[in-house]
Amino acid sequence: MSRVLRGFLVFLLAFTVYIVYTGSTSGYDVVTGVVVSAIIGTLFSKIVIEKPLKTLNPKRWLYLVIYAVIYFTYFETKAHVDVIKRILHPKTPVNPAIVEAPYTVESDYAITTIANSITNTPGTVVVDIDTSKKTFYIHWINAKTLDPLEAKREIFETFEKYARRIFD
Repeated sequence: MSRVLRGFLVFLLAFTVYIVYTGSTSGYDVVTGVVVSAIIGTLFSKIVIEKPLKTLNPKRWLYLVIYAVIYFTYFETKAHVDVIKRILHPKTPVNPAIVEAPYTVESDYAITTIANSITNTPGTVVVDIDTSKKTFYIHWINAKTLDPLEAKREIFETFEKYARRIFD
């Protein structure tokens, strides 16, 4: 049962992504999406989904939606405005530094989600991850602190909170 459920969940994810990105629900696109998604579900189900029942938890999906809304409406907008101000300022006020910041999540998906959220937010980019020390190394355009815990609070504490609720 677990193998079938994993395959179905990967199929569903792949099919949803296919339809959203093609933007088409014509017969040809739906059939193509079903065939390709079935192949993907069969080949990658063991790799993509570790615990299938965890994936079906509606609470996790709710946290994912909340995180996406908060991330794209608040954090992205705030970071874009900050970088635009720096670009347009006559003296270009920057204080670049690479800071280390510890993370506490366990799953690869949670780590990747946090790293991608940091990197996609203007002004910060994850340049390295040390999994043995559970630390991100982040290039920060305007480093307000070099203290690891304060840097974490400033850069990604909220990202980590939601990533833990969604994936761990």
